[in-house]
Amino acid sequence: MQNDQVELDRFDRRILDVLSQDGRITVTELARQIGLSKSPTQARLKRLEDSGVITGYRALLDPIRLGLDHVAFVEVKLTDTREKSLAEFNTAVRKVGEIEQVHLIASHFDYLLKVRCASMSAYRRVLGEKISTLPHVTSTSTHVAMQAVKETGLADVT
Repeated sequence: MQNDQVELDRFDRRILDVLSQDGRITVTELARQIGLSKSPTQARLKRLEDSGVITGYRALLDPIRLGLDHVAFVEVKLTDTREKSLAEFNTAVRKVGEIEQVHLIASHFDYLLKVRCASMSAYRRVLGEKISTLPHVTSTSTHVAMQAVKETGLADVT
């Protein structure tokens, strides 16, 4: 894993803070809020996009209103953790739409998955038909979330 960290000054950090709250803000309003004129704000915004600090803009959806209120965290243990096996698992797990997040973990298990479904029965199908059949999966353990206390992107970057 490489570290391509980008140097950010206080204006850059303020841009990121404002955009993380409102990605649809106009450049004129963004400039006003950070205390720069429009042209330097646009230039900074383009630099942040070109450098990969800003990876895109999207609508945030409310999963509860979409009927996807069942969240489970799944510990996954693999039969083999050599690079080839990890790569095969990584490729396959990215194709499962119900899996929101996948993390390789340094623990007694290998991966932690965040899975979102409409119901427990839907989750059982995803576990049995998709997760358990992923390459090199030897066992899983499920933890069902009762309530999301905090779910956000990055915290304040200023």
